[in-house]
Amino acid sequence: MPKTGVKDARRQQLIDATMASIAELGMQNTTIVSISKRAGMSSGIISHYFGGKQGLIEAALRYMLNQLGGELRERMARADGSPQQRLNCIIEANFSEFQRSSLAAKTWLSFWARSMHEPGLKRLQQINNARLYSNLRYSLAQVLEPERATAVARQTAAMIDGFWLRSALSLDPEESFEAGELLCKRFVKDALDQYTNL
Repeated sequence: MPKTGVKDARRQQLIDATMASIAELGMQNTTIVSISKRAGMSSGIISHYFGGKQGLIEAALRYMLNQLGGELRERMARADGSPQQRLNCIIEANFSEFQRSSLAAKTWLSFWARSMHEPGLKRLQQINNARLYSNLRYSLAQVLEPERATAVARQTAAMIDGFWLRSALSLDPEESFEAGELLCKRFVKDALDQYTNL
């Protein structure tokens, strides 16, 4: 394997180990040692690749954001390009199998809690929020007047986040995630039907 391939594989191993440690121990109790043990590497390699624990945690969050973006692009490539289809793709990507997995859910919850206290995580969380809102508003603006598109985009973003959060904390997450995705799609459809039939 070329040197760059080995480097990328090691970086990914460390990111995976970070997510596993956060899911099991929480972010507060995740340490360089807990990460390096799970990755089967020396703790010094974390500093070499990421500059320390904080850099690795931010890299793990960027990885999750990239997963979300990749899932959205895959769905968009199969969609017909209509606003309704685009909006459904956005909702589906946020409720995808990876995003609703126990590993991702526990990691996201830890990131959200820490983002209130750590500027690097807060910045990444704000980027994620802005991207969700922007994607929703772009699709809605194809059929709704600007003020309505803005209002519906904000409501939809809040519903996606709210249903995702409630589902992640539910006693039956799988059923709750499915219901949340369906309710978000129904809200968007009703909003489009209501406003386009005025």
